Amino acid sequence: MSCYVRLMRTEDVTQVAKLDREAFPTQWPPTDYHHELQNRLAHYVVACEARETVEAPKVEAPPEKSFFELASRVRQLFNHNRFFGNEAHQPSNEYIVGFAGIWIMADEAHFINIAVREDHRHQGIGELLLISIIDLATELNASIVTLEVRTSNTAAQSLYHKYGFSQAGIRQGYYTDNREDAILMSTEKIASNPFLAQLNRLKQAHSKRWGIPLYQIVR
Repeated sequence: MSCYVRLMRTEDVTQVAKLDREAFPTQWPPTDYHHELQNRLAHYVVACEARETVEAPKVEAPPEKSFFELASRVRQLFNHNRFFGNEAHQPSNEYIVGFAGIWIMADEAHFINIAVREDHRHQGIGELLLISIIDLATELNASIVTLEVRTSNTAAQSLYHKYGFSQAGIRQGYYTDNREDAILMSTEKIASNPFLAQLNRLKQAHSKRWGIPLYQIVR
């Protein structure tokens, strides 16, 4: 598998929103990712499958037009861009297989969500996203990373424990769909030498196991 992580862009919203509904069908209202990208607290990454792309819609060549018809069309586009921005964002043709996000509040990076396409699970992508989020939190000068996880989601809890998260409390009735409790988990200082040394060991082990080169977030 060839996979890489980069920062989320506006053209990714269509795929991310669809993936969000697949992963979190009971969450209401669904997250508005256009709004999130304008939120200065929010930071998202996406995992892309390098060997797959989303087929772009075919565009038929327009019939020949007169000079006056073309000039009129240019004016229409100019006026449209005055109100809707100068850059027209087309849907991404990169195949997004997962995404994750954090909010930076003071010196804390709080994990908002993490999701992987159902047919791409158990391939190390969730762990790749977790590593990338910790790296991003470090880059953004966060001191610790925190998150909530369902009490029944023992697989996720095991992964978080592996990456240095420990239980910090319980949020009773946290999940609105079934009133399930959430376990609040937190890391130690992510810039500390012991944490960074362990993170580097885990990165190398992940790369070796899944055949993903040691990576950094693509800008």
